[in-house]
Amino acid sequence: MAHSKKQEVLRLRIENSFQQLKRLKKQKNRESFNKELLELLPDIKKHINRRLTVALKKEYFPKNKYSVDDFVSQLFIEVYDNIDTVKEEKHLYLWLFKKTNELLEDVIVEEEFDDFFFKNIDTYSKLEWDAMEQEFSVDAGRDFVMMEEFDDVSYSHEGYTLNHVFVEDNKKALIDKIDKSLDDKTIANHLKTVLYNLPLSMQDVYELYAEQKFSLAEIAEIRNMAVEDVETLLKDARKALQVSLFNRYPAQ
Repeated sequence: MAHSKKQEVLRLRIENSFQQLKRLKKQKNRESFNKELLELLPDIKKHINRRLTVALKKEYFPKNKYSVDDFVSQLFIEVYDNIDTVKEEKHLYLWLFKKTNELLEDVIVEEEFDDFFFKNIDTYSKLEWDAMEQEFSVDAGRDFVMMEEFDDVSYSHEGYTLNHVFVEDNKKALIDKIDKSLDDKTIANHLKTVLYNLPLSMQDVYELYAEQKFSLAEIAEIRNMAVEDVETLLKDARKALQVSLFNRYPAQ
């Protein structure tokens, strides 16, 4: 099943659970409410895991202070206490991510953005890119993972494709050229390595757009930002990814 189709199915599944969650809340059946909600959270748990592990690696909070389960437990409380504020079933999917993001933002305090990597992204040699990807891969396979069921911190590479990086019509020839030279896994690993080295806000916007298929307006609501700021972050992320691909694979 195509990745975008999977996201559509997930959204529909969450929407279809809306009335059941509200009924269980009205009945004060918290155990069944949590059981129902747990079935809807795989992508959100992965989203929490990604943000926590990157923040941990960048030392934005002490190691072992938080776990994914801590945030999931708090999310259960927040959803149970506040689900009545959600007026329509079509808003539930976005609202769950917004609540999740608010919980994460309470503990992840980003340091001032060091723009050295971003400004110098076109100066790294192929050997330097190879070293960065190797370091990222080692981290992702070792202490980077915070929950056993996530055997890969990226948990998917379906959202890491050239179609999300090159959206301009005049770049189709470039996409085809790179696509023929590099396999999907190579492209995905490179994109994940670059994103990891970008600021957390830029990573998060790109992930919500490419992996979760949210629109710019939805991302703005999730992150409590202006749409224009979201658009700028996404544009900068794409620019970094494009430049890095051309620099690392110039002969492709």
